[in-house]
Amino acid sequence: MIKNMSTKYIEWVLRIAVAGEFLGHGVFALQGKAQWIGWFSTFGISDSASAAQLLFAIGLLDVLLAILVLVKPVRAALLWMTFWGFWTALMRPIVGEPVWDFVERWANWGAPLALLLLVGWPRTLKEWFK
Repeated sequence: MIKNMSTKYIEWVLRIAVAGEFLGHGVFALQGKAQWIGWFSTFGISDSASAAQLLFAIGLLDVLLAILVLVKPVRAALLWMTFWGFWTALMRPIVGEPVWDFVERWANWGAPLALLLLVGWPRTLKEWFK
C-alpha cells in the first residue's frame, strides 16, 4: 500500500508527527515541568530559577520549530530537531532513568531525520536553509 501513496502524503504525516512531538514537549517546557527542571542539576545548573528560565527558552524554541515544520520543513531546522530529539532521549539514562526510556524515544529523533531524508539531504550550504 505504501508504494501507492504519494510522497507528499508521507511528508505530511512526518511533518505532523514531528510538529506534535515538538509542540508537546515545548508546552511541557513552557509550563516548567518540575522533573525536567531537576535534570539541570546534573549539568551544573542547580538554581531552579535559572533552570526554569532556560527550560522556558527551550520550550519556546520547540514550539516555534513545531510551527515551522508545518509551514516549511527547513533542512537546518530538521537537522537540529534530529540532534535535539536524540539528546533529550539520551538524557533519560544520563539522569538515572532506565535505558529503555532512551530506546522508547527513538522516534523523537528518527521522525525528524526521516523527514530530512525525504525532503532531501542538502548538497550546498544554501540548501540547508531552503
